[in-house]
Amino acid sequence: MASIIPGFEYDIFISYRQKDNKGDRWVSEFVEALKTELESTFKDEISVYFDISPHDGLLETHDVDASLKEKLKCLIFIPILSRTYCDPRSFAWEHEFKAFIEGALQDQFGLKVKLPGGNVANRVLPVRIHDFNTFDVELFESTIGGVLRGIDFIYKSAGVNRPLRANEDHPQDNLNKTYYRDQINKVANSIEEIISSLATGQSKTGEEKTKQWEPERETGKGDKRKGLPRKAISNQKSRKWLIMMISLVMFFAGAFAVYKIVKSGNKSFDITKLEKSIAVLPFVNDSPDQENTYFINGLMEEILNNLQKIKDFRVLSRTSTEQYRGTARPTMPEIGKKLNVNFIVEGSGQKIGNKFVLRVQLIAVHNERHLWGESYTREIRETSDIIGIQSQVAQNIAAELKATITPEEKQFIEKTYTTDLTALDFYQRGDDELGKYYSDNNNIQALKRAEEMYYKALEYDSTFAMAYSGLSEVVFKRHLHKSFYSQNYLDSALMLANRALSFDDHLAIGYFYRGNYYLATGNSEQAIQDFEKAIQCDPNFSGAYSYLGYHIYITDSNYADFVKGLQYIYKAVSLEHGKDRAWTLRDKLGDAYGGFIGFPEKKKYYYDEAFKLDNDSGYLKNPKTDEEVIKSLKESYVRDSNNISNLYALAGEYSNLGQYKESLKYVKKIEKFPNVQVTPIKGFCGGIGDVYLKNGFKEESNKWFNKQVKMSEESLKLGRYLGIGANLDLAIVYAKLGNKAKVYENLKILARPRVCQYWLFGLVKEGGVFGSIRNEPEYQEILKEMEAKYQAEHERVRKWLEEQGML
Repeated sequence: MASIIPGFEYDIFISYRQKDNKGDRWVSEFVEALKTELESTFKDEISVYFDISPHDGLLETHDVDASLKEKLKCLIFIPILSRTYCDPRSFAWEHEFKAFIEGALQDQFGLKVKLPGGNVANRVLPVRIHDFNTFDVELFESTIGGVLRGIDFIYKSAGVNRPLRANEDHPQDNLNKTYYRDQINKVANSIEEIISSLATGQSKTGEEKTKQWEPERETGKGDKRKGLPRKAISNQKSRKWLIMMISLVMFFAGAFAVYKIVKSGNKSFDITKLEKSIAVLPFVNDSPDQENTYFINGLMEEILNNLQKIKDFRVLSRTSTEQYRGTARPTMPEIGKKLNVNFIVEGSGQKIGNKFVLRVQLIAVHNERHLWGESYTREIRETSDIIGIQSQVAQNIAAELKATITPEEKQFIEKTYTTDLTALDFYQRGDDELGKYYSDNNNIQALKRAEEMYYKALEYDSTFAMAYSGLSEVVFKRHLHKSFYSQNYLDSALMLANRALSFDDHLAIGYFYRGNYYLATGNSEQAIQDFEKAIQCDPNFSGAYSYLGYHIYITDSNYADFVKGLQYIYKAVSLEHGKDRAWTLRDKLGDAYGGFIGFPEKKKYYYDEAFKLDNDSGYLKNPKTDEEVIKSLKESYVRDSNNISNLYALAGEYSNLGQYKESLKYVKKIEKFPNVQVTPIKGFCGGIGDVYLKNGFKEESNKWFNKQVKMSEESLKLGRYLGIGANLDLAIVYAKLGNKAKVYENLKILARPRVCQYWLFGLVKEGGVFGSIRNEPEYQEILKEMEAKYQAEHERVRKWLEEQGML
């Protein structure tokens, strides 16, 4: 039905959230009552557009189709203002409310209407059915460019905030003393005033049409329009003409400059042709209270996590950008070049009480072009006020970069992982403490605080999957080196990971921690499944790629596939920078090439590349001198005197140098620890026995050798050692005990896997501990089998490297 004024589609457009019309059908009843009232108010029939089809839930990037754009060509726009209407994520707000304002500002009437009595009204006529909070009022008024003057249909009573019904049981109880029938009449009368002004063509003067957003001025003597004395009018006109001419010249010059910039930029900038690689810089906490840093960090972390769920993106890990926290940042092109990304997300925020503001922007690296930005102001009433923004930001960035988001990815990005605000707050605090644990040299106190926060989160929401997964990591870190040979080793970490996944079977971090458990307990097959599942849930999960590549396909001889392992590790490297990348280059890629595949020159190359990134004095350029190694280990020992691994490494270094008495000093320190023999370091007991043997204490050495036999056999029984580690320890110990039959039994097991690793082949070839049987035919047959398997896989890797142009 056409409007009573030609050129408009409807007289009235009713905009609302679909959820506000469920149940009692309040909006439908309001529209019917209004139509009835309009029939008695207007002689002509007034057309009303009221859409009952569900638009809510569509993406903010959804394009308003042509038919809706036509329907928005109306005289009056009536938004039904509920507690959820002022939400940039909703279809009604973004594609009806804002779209009408943009259209009205460009049509012949403008947004503001001058009524016959001289007052000014707005063509947006709000109908309020709930009280608003301050943030929603500010958002509405900033969007409309004026004060919110709605017609209220709010039932007021102590503790009540709901729409006024047509038939109240006790209307006298309404503290506002308003009646539904009266409010309907007020709406109809307001519509009649606005439409009458528009129909008579006297709604605005030409001057007012160009001053839509200017406040009314008081009228003085002289010129009634401007309140200027007559004498000043002539001079003002001359100045106005001069200002207009200068402004026109500047306008056209500026427009031409912008045209040239855009034209030249468009020649080189096409985001569809660029890799969608993103770095999220640490968000800046603008809160007056720095204690709220954990909250801003939490927003940044989840926005990053949501971006990582999109397979079309390559998103760097969080720790890759930590170097840019709290420092004067370089230019965006410099950061982009260093991180090897095309786009950067940066943000800042502040939290005061239960309110927060978040500002986020997306920047193209090569020309520092701001592609997208948004400011969010929220009062925290429920978790969706936080989680919804995190989801919205990720989807806006995806839309801007024209990334494909699958329905499944969208579902998981929009997932509400807890509905309890207190639980969410404690979880964010726990996550922040866990970050401090890693950044502060494995600070055990931070780990304990993280554990406390996660448990508090679960007190408020016992189904909070992410809190369970956080606890799983904490327990794993605290108990990794304890009770290695017990039946229930790390079972609590497994239980917590399983609990997390029972509440959220798409939780990537849950699968990763469970994979870690299976890796530590020797179940490689299950670890592979969980790491692969983590990657399916989060295609940018660098840790899962790294562990799958190195700890399975490189170091586990029973599953070794060096090409596959390298592919996974290189993928992890592409998702990391800073210390994370240095660690992967050195401890994963460099060690894989040097220790397992047999390319020492590649190992040196990646060690040097890592050194360029972190300048870590503990890992100087290869080859390190013995003095440098010992110095580094002693520095680590000073930082943590309870770290058995450091003590054991020091004892080993001095033993290799022939300084057996010095080595024994550190062995004595190790022996002071309770249950030290159950430490899960490969060959641990045998190594201590060897130090005693070299110092001439045969009885002591045999005691430790026998402990090693017992521990290795127990680990094989429990399936604890990966690959052939326990069998190697047994072969070495039996060689020192002089049990040749047991040596050959275990050497044959070492030769079984399809791939023989470089270090193992070298150990058997050099003889060393097996010197007494090295020249025996049986030993030479085992060596020949190992060499053939090593050479075959080494050659396979060489061909692959040539194909990739990396050799």
